Amino acid sequence: MNPIKRIIAATEVMLILPAALFMTALFVRNLQPEHHEPAHAARQIVAWYAARPRVGLWLLLMTLPLTVLLTGCAVLVRNWNHDADLRQATHQTLAAIRAHLAMFLVATATATAAGVLAIVALHSMSD
Repeated sequence: MNPIKRIIAATEVMLILPAALFMTALFVRNLQPEHHEPAHAARQIVAWYAARPRVGLWLLLMTLPLTVLLTGCAVLVRNWNHDADLRQATHQTLAAIRAHLAMFLVATATATAAGVLAIVALHSMSD
C-alpha cells in the first residue's frame, strides 16, 4: 500500500471514529442499569452529543461521515479505474462466492444469527 492510500485510510478512520463512538454508546447505554459501568459512561457520551447539536449532530454525526462517504467513493472509483489488480481480485472473489453460493449463504445466515442472538441476550440481561 502506498503512503497516500495509508494516509487516506487513516484519515477516514479518524473522521468516522466520533460517529462510531456515538453509535456504540447508544447500544452500550442500554446494556446495564445507568449506575453501572460502562452504561454510565455511555449515557454521558450520548448526553454530551445531545447537549451540543451543532457539534454533536451536524459535525460529528453528519458532516464527518458524509466526508468519509464522498472521499471513500472517490478513492474507490479512482482505484477501480487505475488498478487492474484490484479489479482482478474483486472478480476472483465474486467468482468464488458464485461457485460456493450455498456455503456463502450458510455462513452469512450463521453470522447474522449469532449477531441477533448476541443482541437479544444483551437486551435480556439489561431487563
